[in-house]
Amino acid sequence: MRFGILGPLDIRTDDGTPVDPGGPRPRALLTLLLLDAGRTVPATRLIDGLYGSEPPAGAANALQSQISRLRGRLAPHTAVEAGGAGYRLVAPPESVDAHIFERLCGDGRAALAAGDHARAATALREALALWRGPALPDLPEVPAEAARLTELRLTAVQDRIEADLALGGGPELLPELRALLSAHPLSERLYGQLMRALHAGGRPAEALTVYEEARRTLAEQLGADPSPELSALHGELLRGHATAPRRPRLPAQLTRCVGRDAELDRIAALFAEARLVTLTGPGGTGKTRLAIEAASRCGTADSPADVCFVELAPLTDGGQIPYAVLTALGVREGFRTTGVDATERLLTALEDREALLVLDNCEHLVDAAATLTALLLGACRGVRILATSRESLQITGEALVPVPPLSPRPSVELFLERARAVRPGFDGHARVPEICAALDGLPLAIELAAARLRTLAPDELADRLDDRFRLLSRGDRARAPRHRTLRAVVEWSWELLDDEERELARRFTVFTGGATLEAVEAVCGVPHPEDLLASLVEKSLLEHLPEGRYRMLETLRAFAAEGVTGRKALRDAHAAYFLDLAERAEPHLRTGGQRPWLSRLAAELGNLDAAQRHLTRTDPCEALRLMAELTWFRWLRGLHGEQVPRARALLATVGDEPPEGLAEEYALCAMNAVSSDGDGAGAGDGKETGNGDDAPAGTGRVARVSALMESLDRPLRLPFAVVLHSLTCGPMLVADAVPRVQVGKGPWGLALLDMGIGYQELFAGRAAEAEAAFTRSLAGFRATGDRWGMANCLDPLGGFANRRGAYDRALELLDEGLVHVRELEAPEETADLLRSRALVLLHRGEAEEAAGHFTRSAALARSVGAGDKVASARRGLGDVARLSGDTARARVEYENALRLCADNWFSTGESVRILVGLGRTAAAEGDAQTAADWLEQARVLALDSPDVLALAAVAESLAVVAPAPERAAELLGAATGLRGAPAPGDPDAARAEREVRARLAPEAYDRAFARGRRLRAAAVSAR
Repeated sequence: MRFGILGPLDIRTDDGTPVDPGGPRPRALLTLLLLDAGRTVPATRLIDGLYGSEPPAGAANALQSQISRLRGRLAPHTAVEAGGAGYRLVAPPESVDAHIFERLCGDGRAALAAGDHARAATALREALALWRGPALPDLPEVPAEAARLTELRLTAVQDRIEADLALGGGPELLPELRALLSAHPLSERLYGQLMRALHAGGRPAEALTVYEEARRTLAEQLGADPSPELSALHGELLRGHATAPRRPRLPAQLTRCVGRDAELDRIAALFAEARLVTLTGPGGTGKTRLAIEAASRCGTADSPADVCFVELAPLTDGGQIPYAVLTALGVREGFRTTGVDATERLLTALEDREALLVLDNCEHLVDAAATLTALLLGACRGVRILATSRESLQITGEALVPVPPLSPRPSVELFLERARAVRPGFDGHARVPEICAALDGLPLAIELAAARLRTLAPDELADRLDDRFRLLSRGDRARAPRHRTLRAVVEWSWELLDDEERELARRFTVFTGGATLEAVEAVCGVPHPEDLLASLVEKSLLEHLPEGRYRMLETLRAFAAEGVTGRKALRDAHAAYFLDLAERAEPHLRTGGQRPWLSRLAAELGNLDAAQRHLTRTDPCEALRLMAELTWFRWLRGLHGEQVPRARALLATVGDEPPEGLAEEYALCAMNAVSSDGDGAGAGDGKETGNGDDAPAGTGRVARVSALMESLDRPLRLPFAVVLHSLTCGPMLVADAVPRVQVGKGPWGLALLDMGIGYQELFAGRAAEAEAAFTRSLAGFRATGDRWGMANCLDPLGGFANRRGAYDRALELLDEGLVHVRELEAPEETADLLRSRALVLLHRGEAEEAAGHFTRSAALARSVGAGDKVASARRGLGDVARLSGDTARARVEYENALRLCADNWFSTGESVRILVGLGRTAAAEGDAQTAADWLEQARVLALDSPDVLALAAVAESLAVVAPAPERAAELLGAATGLRGAPAPGDPDAARAEREVRARLAPEAYDRAFARGRRLRAAAVSAR
């Protein structure tokens, strides 16, 4: 039978015939039983639901009488049984619309959390379609249950709208959203969804008015301000950007998790107390699937948990684990992420973050995984970790959840569900329990067996399994459980393939992380392999991913690889194909077509790394070529740190001299060997080959890079080497004589040269010449379409406009740069441009908006582990507080920023600015001695820095506290000379000029100012 309680009670037989349960009392009684369908409901609860707080005398007898009448109405279709001091309706929960509704809501919520918006929308629509009116209208005495279902319905509607928005919905959602807000005027989630729907429909102004309506309503009715999330969305809309809320990073699951309710409940209960839960058990028990399901249930629909899935199986070295976590988190190494290794960057990224990390397949790197896990849990209070491993991590505080094989009932349920996917309408067979028992209840084995029903009858399947496992069950008991069970399943599955399928499957094992059809055809030597690949997918030997790639499960890959013949020839073909792919991609990375090629190389990263390792062992010259072709990609994608040990290993193989014809590639390899901190720390032996005496390893590497680059006095095939030379060896190199030749005559190289000239002129204090060079560079990069180049020109050009006081023009330039870096998915560069935009807003008096920008910049910088950029943003917040008169707050922000600043050449100028801020704060508080101490520290540090703008800020701040007015005017002249132009748009500079002019006659001011402008740094050096 089918029962409906989401609306007036509706009962129908399987053929659709309605059944009348009787009057109000029987309807209420049946509704109570349906709420716990299949379970015993205590008589006391039934009496409360029927009669409320005033039951009649003899209520138990009255209930029994009602039960008897209800049985008569429902017979012969179903029964009501007595027992356990209560009554039970003999009907499964799946026959009641309310239970179906809750299950579908859970499926939709899990799909939404996993980012599978289409599946979420489908499940939620199906759930909401079950409603025919108000919940439980036949049960007026139990309003709490009706309220719970009604609230769940509203949540499901909002979840469905969330999925629709992510799928491109907009204008069609407006009437529904407005109606919902009319009924629920305090729902911030609905306000946010209405704002996004209006924005998607091309009505941004109306979206902004909705925010004002929300702010006003919340203030009037609750006395509260909008939440940070709604305020952040408002800020995005103001800048013309509106993105969907961040969702957990979990692999989407196309099937439900079967038979693991007990384990899921235990995991949830343990996380209430513990921060590390490890799922243990043999291979094939479904630890990964269980971990994903458990993680997807974290948080609520209104506040989804920040979940990140980290796959460790492909790693071969424990030192790669921090990079794997950073990559999974979306933390990329930027051009200026210096001074910190991967672990430090990871700690910075997670320091103030609430997150659940799923570390999958730890067993082969268990010691390294345990070490990193302990470090993260100790340093990052908001981090929780869910690990899967065949053995525990053995860390204090670790909670273990053993994951055994499935018991008989869920084993059969899993088999039937997977079997129906390949044979629709399959309703079971007498031998299914036998099949599941023969497979030891291992989920992976059951799924592989069920997939064979596409071509085998259940009897055939059972007979083959019986023969196979009788032999294997008597094998070596000392072997790992995974090899005693999965090997049998995989071998049996393998024997179902024909010879051509087996051969292609063996050759496919050369790929790491899957492959495209093009790659399979080129590497495996099988012409037109489409049909064979489709057959392998159908037989569950391969997966076909939505993006068109094929992937083999790691267990199957390990088994198939054992039978590969001609392994070196296959690896040679693999390396040749991916070298060719890298060569085809590289020129596009400096053009308007860079985005799809960046994505393609990122998808093939596992294969590219495997090719690099193979060539390093077998053909170092080709390895140099591959590394060179991928260098710019790795820098753009923030992957330089992973390349350092590979580059050092390759240099050790090649030797001290570049092979003939590969000097440029050798130089790039040497640059890649310089670690991100620029000093070569951790190189192993502490000395660099051929460096001589006792020079540190890093010194030798940097010197070698410089010597190699200086020897390349010709146009380079890969002109980005000039950029990396500057980054690895120090600034102001790009416009020297040799780099002028190296960039060549191509448009990208010439644009790069102009960018270098711009920085050289800027550091020389020639503002007009610098701005002209950046303008030429921008035009050149526009011609190539390179977003990286355009963004790196727009940032300084925005700075020039800002210092002139042309704030609107500055924002226009910076906003264009933000578009480019967002298209490149570059969070660190986005943080830079947001910080520059915040400074413009601060200078034109929009302190609150500036603070919001600085806060977002700090969050983005922290997400990529760029501590110095976090410091810069915090210094900006200090400036906001100081210029607003809150000196106490300013001092806190500056001191926090100073602690974050890294000790390297990129952040020296930042440290100077922070010290200046502290000095200005002390001066504003009337503490002249403290101000003088801070500013003296800033002066000493700035005189050794190439950042002339920082030295100019020091000069201006010293002018404000200088006792002699002539000296103050001289320092202001030095500041203008260092910058190469006045800075009327900077409120600190403008105020300093006003104050000093007020202390001197005009002629005396002009003379002292001119003297300082002529002396520049020398004027600041003088006491």
